[in-house]
Amino acid sequence: MTAEILTIGDEILIGQIVNTNAAWIGQQLTLAGVEVIRHTAVGDGHAAILEALVMAQSRAGLVLITGGLGPTRDDITKKALCDHFGTGLVFHQPTFDQISERFLKRGIPLNRLNRDQALVPASCTVLANALGTAPGMWFEKEGVVFVSLPGVPFEMEGLMIREVLPRLATTGMTGAIWHRTVLTQGIPESVLAEKLEAWEIALPSHISLAYLPSPMAVRLRLTARGNDRELLRQEVDNQIASLKPLIGESIYGYDGDTMAGAIGRLLLPGGHTLAVAESCTGGYVSHLITLTPGCSAWYRGGVTAYSNELKTALLGVSPNTLEHHGAVSRETALEMARGARKHTGADFTLATTGIAGPDGGSPEKPVGTVWIAATGPAKFFCEKYVFGNDRERNILRASQTSLQLLRKLILEEKNG
Repeated sequence: MTAEILTIGDEILIGQIVNTNAAWIGQQLTLAGVEVIRHTAVGDGHAAILEALVMAQSRAGLVLITGGLGPTRDDITKKALCDHFGTGLVFHQPTFDQISERFLKRGIPLNRLNRDQALVPASCTVLANALGTAPGMWFEKEGVVFVSLPGVPFEMEGLMIREVLPRLATTGMTGAIWHRTVLTQGIPESVLAEKLEAWEIALPSHISLAYLPSPMAVRLRLTARGNDRELLRQEVDNQIASLKPLIGESIYGYDGDTMAGAIGRLLLPGGHTLAVAESCTGGYVSHLITLTPGCSAWYRGGVTAYSNELKTALLGVSPNTLEHHGAVSRETALEMARGARKHTGADFTLATTGIAGPDGGSPEKPVGTVWIAATGPAKFFCEKYVFGNDRERNILRASQTSLQLLRKLILEEKNG
């Protein structure tokens, strides 16, 4: 089965809220073996909704609709559905009883708008909403299944889990889809694609590869389609095993893993600890680390020393170093990392110093120049990078790159 997700609401189009419903539904349908081919968003206009329904019916076997089921005048999805299916609204007593009980428990009097929530298109199968007042609705027309759900996320999710996904499983229209995402860092997308060209060409026809670049990493998503989910999983795992010899040093995890989490998995077995000293990244490296559950077992803390005075006072960077080499230099980065180690007692340390931008660059040190130092018990790395002109991207890339450099150092130390 192929699916189109149709989100209704002006608030989506004007950017007032982010369309998290479509993302969550897409994930759930994929897990259920339904291939999502399109996300569509339309405003609260009758003609626009009708047109979207007609177009979706021509493209997909399942049309999953969210939004526009509330009690106010701008909620017109039910009326549009009646027109699309050539039917009218009827009163649904079980839904009204559920709404009445809900309001009685809260001590809120029912009004006409609340009662109208129990009006549903005559041709639909009503899906009981245990978490709200707007029921879900299931339609079938010319071999296409339409499901209309409320836009409130927790209500929509409850109906998907309790009603929609179990019903889809009984239709016989679902197959099997398996995704696995390989997380890489340190290789540009174009270089990665060149390295993997022969491997990608040799992939079976039912397994596809997508490159998903970001300032933090390049993700490689493998998608397998078939009928046997377990077999697909094994096939994807086999393909990843043949991928590792090509780029293994750049793979830091899979799916929802993070670089900080990968570092924690390297540090924990030996009881090693980490501390960071940051300037241009402004605490973002520490932020990425502390997002990791359980990091207190290996992360001692960090110092954000933006000014030269604090680099000297808190990290022991020599004023002579700052005067002769500048804050953005190999020498300063190393002294920051070593100072963090001295003051925290951590086994490994990271330091970042650079010019995030958009101002402050020079011909010798353009905007985007960053020095990163990583130190360990026996070795250290200190590398210069020139990222670009965008401040936010520079901070993201410098933070992720520093963690990658640390990961490389830990692996070298562990391997002797």
